[in-house]
Amino acid sequence: MIRHPFLRALVGTRLNLALTVVMLALLAWVVPPLYGWLLGHAVWEAPNRAGCAAAGSGACWAFIRARFALFFYGIYPEPERWRVDLGFVLLLAAGLVALRGRGGAKLVALFAAVIAIDAVLLVGGVFGLPFVPTAQWGGLMLNVVISAIAIAGALPLGIALAFGRRSTYPIIRLGSIAFIEFWRGVPLLTVLFMGLILLPMFLPNGMTVDNLVRALVVMTLFEGAYMAETIRGGLQGVPPGQSEAARALGMHEGQVRMKVVLPQALRLSIPGIINIAVDLFKDTTLVSIVGLFDLMGVVTQSLKDTSWSGLAAEGYTFAAIVFFLSCLVISLAGTVLERRFAVAHR
Repeated sequence: MIRHPFLRALVGTRLNLALTVVMLALLAWVVPPLYGWLLGHAVWEAPNRAGCAAAGSGACWAFIRARFALFFYGIYPEPERWRVDLGFVLLLAAGLVALRGRGGAKLVALFAAVIAIDAVLLVGGVFGLPFVPTAQWGGLMLNVVISAIAIAGALPLGIALAFGRRSTYPIIRLGSIAFIEFWRGVPLLTVLFMGLILLPMFLPNGMTVDNLVRALVVMTLFEGAYMAETIRGGLQGVPPGQSEAARALGMHEGQVRMKVVLPQALRLSIPGIINIAVDLFKDTTLVSIVGLFDLMGVVTQSLKDTSWSGLAAEGYTFAAIVFFLSCLVISLAGTVLERRFAVAHR
């Protein structure tokens, strides 16, 4: 008799044994040719697609190498790309501090300072830094910028809407409900398109709004509505006795919400917040509708180069790997946060 639970699940019954054999046969059929295309027969150096075809029958990763900088920086001026690297390092450092340190006002101030510094670095125009218009931003850096700013704005907006939806004042409660249901009920692609076409109609003649700013505002409002429902679920998960005990200690209503209820609600909402962050990072690929070229947009444009035409499989496979690894990092960060707050809770 098989004692190990994993082996028993695989071959414990005739049906499980048959399914195991079928899956192994399927893997044996799929994995070898996939490995051969990805790595075994892949071409890493070639001047163009014709050179790849002559050098091997696998994936033409020479295309990725030739366009690697473009995929990550877009057409951001090459001499100024150190600013993008420095901004990413600062954002990563702030994230590591958040994972290891304590939360609170200091952490909020840290992220606000990092975002402000990154904005100065990327835009320039001050402190001797050359100005770089957002039309030259692109690639993966654009996905990171939009995600970071949208999450930073959506979280406080979601908190305010979550409390507003639970408010005893009808105007505040109904206004919050209307805002949340509107943004949750409209497709993101439609809202981005409306921001591109309809917003200029309501502006004075001669006044324009940068396309990146439009995308950031729309993404922040859209994700803020989803964030509100996630945090509202966390608020409902806080036992009523916590608020009652805080009031018994003499705290006023603002202190009860911000110092007792909200920290516990955020701890309960971490899985949902991380899920929203992952979805947001993937949704940033939709910004091409407003004329911005993120990683996917740059890959699509690069495929129009006649020297590398017909390499869509390599381009989109690379993009898929980058997005998978990025989302995996976000998920792992969420797991670390869950464990840290769980230990603190116990």
